[in-house]
Amino acid sequence: MHFSWYDYILFGMMLTISTLVGVYFGFFGSKKSTANEYLLGDKTMKPFIITISLIASHISGTTLLGLPADAYRFGGTFLLSGISMIFVVIATIYIYLPVFYNLHITTLYEYLEMRFDNRTKKLVSFLYIMYSFLILPLIIYAASLAVSTATGLRMTIIVPLVCGTCIFYTSIGGFKAVIWSDTFLCIITQTSVLIVFILGIKSVGGFSEIWRRALDSERLDLFNFEFDATKRHSFWTIVIGVSFIWFNFGSTVIFYGFGVVLIKAICVSLGLVIYANYHGCDPFTTKKVASNDQLVPYFVMEVAKSAPGLAGVFIAGIMSSGLSGLSANLNCLAGTIYVDFLAQFFPNISEKNKCRILKVIVVVAGLVCLGMTFLVQFLGGIVPLTITFQAIANGPVLGIFTLGLCVPRAGAKAAFYGAIIGLVAISTIVVPARYYQSQGLIDDFPKPVSTNSCTNYNQTLVLPSDNSVPNEPFILFRISYFFYTLIGSVVTLVVGLLISYTTSDVATVDEKLITPLARFLLPKNRKAKLAKYQSVEAALKSLKNNNL
Repeated sequence: MHFSWYDYILFGMMLTISTLVGVYFGFFGSKKSTANEYLLGDKTMKPFIITISLIASHISGTTLLGLPADAYRFGGTFLLSGISMIFVVIATIYIYLPVFYNLHITTLYEYLEMRFDNRTKKLVSFLYIMYSFLILPLIIYAASLAVSTATGLRMTIIVPLVCGTCIFYTSIGGFKAVIWSDTFLCIITQTSVLIVFILGIKSVGGFSEIWRRALDSERLDLFNFEFDATKRHSFWTIVIGVSFIWFNFGSTVIFYGFGVVLIKAICVSLGLVIYANYHGCDPFTTKKVASNDQLVPYFVMEVAKSAPGLAGVFIAGIMSSGLSGLSANLNCLAGTIYVDFLAQFFPNISEKNKCRILKVIVVVAGLVCLGMTFLVQFLGGIVPLTITFQAIANGPVLGIFTLGLCVPRAGAKAAFYGAIIGLVAISTIVVPARYYQSQGLIDDFPKPVSTNSCTNYNQTLVLPSDNSVPNEPFILFRISYFFYTLIGSVVTLVVGLLISYTTSDVATVDEKLITPLARFLLPKNRKAKLAKYQSVEAALKSLKNNNL
């Protein structure tokens, strides 16, 4: 099953529009004469457009392909992630935002330099760069795989096409091209997902039948409160693990967070719809689908038989989500590399040349990610890889920020070496775990499937949900990947605390750099001095105003 000519027309239109957006902002829009204009759009974008773009950049092909397939094989437990987002928003509002908002800083990295030192700030910047080079090939791979499955074209053709399109409009058009492209592509993506979702429900016979089949197959076993850290999906795995994965220190999480949760819930529900359609004839067992990541395109091509052009719209949506995530991350990556690592070597450079350097960074980074994309297919499923790569970088970063905000005593050495050890610790777990996973030595606890309704398949197979694997690896390597971010952040925090309380590395910190909930930990004499200083400062300001 491949694209019809309707599908090719719609798919081509999406690529053309994305490219034209970059051409417009690159050659006919306002001239990006400064780096600020290129990276931030000169801060003239409307809030609604920014919000839609933020949602789009967090919903890539890894979500649209990975989550439905994950729900099909392991159940819909990820629906509980809505609870996680509630905890994330509450923690952001009461722990992180009170400090960052009052500091009036442009980026969160500025806080690290104020609280610790420039070395710690650069370490976090490096972790972000490392994360980007790990995650962007996954985004490219997911989008390219969907197109390859639908068209029959080889990945060696699709990957350069996808990556080249995004590199072009990101490097030429800058921030405004990214924002407007993301907005347009996000609308296409979610519209196509909803259309496929509705047609899938209709093909089964209604929502009640989907619900019944999901319950019968244990795919809605959401509220099993037994704690088992080695189980891939469970109530505690999702609620606790995803909370740490989704931690975002800025106010933007309040705007896009619940939009992201809603879209992810739809993707998980789509996985249950797909299972309801194939509950009696599992496409993995019958070899119609080779990997998890091919399940969604395969289902769409079947559903789209009665709706010409639908497959083109949906695959365009998958690809557009990949372009959205790739363009947003390339833009941020270029800014981080230049500002934190290259700007010091060009103190007197003109704004025009800054823009040129940023464009070169986008192109080079994009080409590096393009080359790394061809390695992804050998590393496993999209969802576990995405969460694992996030944890390697985000775990230590979360630990650093929490240490700085909540532990007044912590100094720069505690933060820096705590993060280094946190990075080493999580990497020590992740690398062997991925190896054991590839060798089939770790039980994923898949849900039961059947082939008793297949017309051209003479075997009936049900996979039990409690498969046992002989010679299981050490328990540390069997921990669910949802806990990796938690482990990385806790190790960073604990090591930072130990260094702070066992060495002379004690910080003298301004009260405004500590979250209000932890200011009681400040030494009393320190608080008294700060209060006296603030009263003198207020008196001087008042005197100055009176003289004016």
